[in-house]
Amino acid sequence: MKTYRDHYFLKAKQENYPARSIYKLKEIDNRFKLFRQGMKVLDLGAAPGSWSLGAAERVGAKGRVLACDLQTTDTQFPPNVTFMQEDVFNRSEAFEDALAAMGPFHVVISDMAPRTTGTRFTDQARSLELCIEALAVADHCLIKGGSFVVKIFMGPDVKQLLDALRARFETVKTFKPKSSRVESKETFYVCLGYRGDGQQD
Repeated sequence: MKTYRDHYFLKAKQENYPARSIYKLKEIDNRFKLFRQGMKVLDLGAAPGSWSLGAAERVGAKGRVLACDLQTTDTQFPPNVTFMQEDVFNRSEAFEDALAAMGPFHVVISDMAPRTTGTRFTDQARSLELCIEALAVADHCLIKGGSFVVKIFMGPDVKQLLDALRARFETVKTFKPKSSRVESKETFYVCLGYRGDGQQD
């Protein structure tokens, strides 16, 4: 495990973030300027909570973050973050109520990843499935002109997702943060300027 105790792992411990993934979000925001004070953010696959904390810092006390994950977390969140243990693809009535009360959202972020099997093509296919589901959630609750960030394990079938993203957003960029581990297959699609065509509300 020592190989994983890298610069970002140690930095996260020093700065009281639950995971090194916070620096991926910071890099994305520094590059693409996703967040502003007062924004509302939906964080999918939020546990253990680093992205929710990072988003909460950027949107400030007047902003709101709704975070959800299948797993729970013992991370202490500030008052502008609401964390719910939830299957966002099989949403409970309570979570639908929270989406309606807080939405629509300016930014939807997803750092979701499948449980890896060690079989590359299986992991890539499951990652793609999660991305497509996350996009469906964004269609449900993202404000026109809003932004969407989603993690993908790159594979041969990403064109399906890219086509769907380009149909919905003015700008779609691929971004690999420096804080991603070198051996990681993850990449992020950063999508700006939601056209609103898929919104169900």
